Amino acid sequence: MENVRDTFKEVAAAILPVTTVVILLQLIFIRIPFEALIQFLIGVAFVSVGFFLFLIGVNAGLLPIGEMIGRKLPSTKKVGFIIATGFLLGLVVTIAEPDVRILAKQIEETSEGTVSAPILIWSVSLGLAIFVALAMVRTIFRIPLHYLLFGGYTLVFLLSFFVPKDFIAISFDAGGVTTGPMAVPFILALGIGVASVLRLETENSGEKFGLIGLASIGPILAVMLLGVLFR
Repeated sequence: MENVRDTFKEVAAAILPVTTVVILLQLIFIRIPFEALIQFLIGVAFVSVGFFLFLIGVNAGLLPIGEMIGRKLPSTKKVGFIIATGFLLGLVVTIAEPDVRILAKQIEETSEGTVSAPILIWSVSLGLAIFVALAMVRTIFRIPLHYLLFGGYTLVFLLSFFVPKDFIAISFDAGGVTTGPMAVPFILALGIGVASVLRLETENSGEKFGLIGLASIGPILAVMLLGVLFR
């Protein structure tokens, strides 16, 4: 019951400020039609219910199962299997990510179908999956995070000279949308689970994190490479 109450407070803290600002703008400045305001309030009600149920689901299902999988993987003592599992989970979670689908749909519409939504979704998903696998490598072999971040963003910088300007903007948006409500809880829990079993917490608790920051480089590079192909 306490978890439900805390979740309700989280939803209220997230939704009420936005709702208040929109209503104040309506009263003072923009004066949108009353019907549009009613539609907005109905939408707020649906979003609040959906957000509440989503957070309950994350806390009850996604986080525990992600961490349990992460804790079980090292017991196989098969490095290739751990890395492959990270890749597969990164792929399917990103395909299910609603933020990625929204971005892909908007890009398909603005490009008049030149860049189709399925191509973009698969490119982003593969990019993130590869870097989740790389994050597993980093955790297993205890590679310093800044080495991989420096190398990844160096590639991004160099590749930007060969990519059409439109794709540069799209690529960084793609890196942002992969840090959405589906990918972050599951992948972060997975990384924490693997790191905990490898007993990295006794050395440096920060080694459990950084996975999302590293993984978000993958979609940026993937969309840039897509831009080179479309050039």
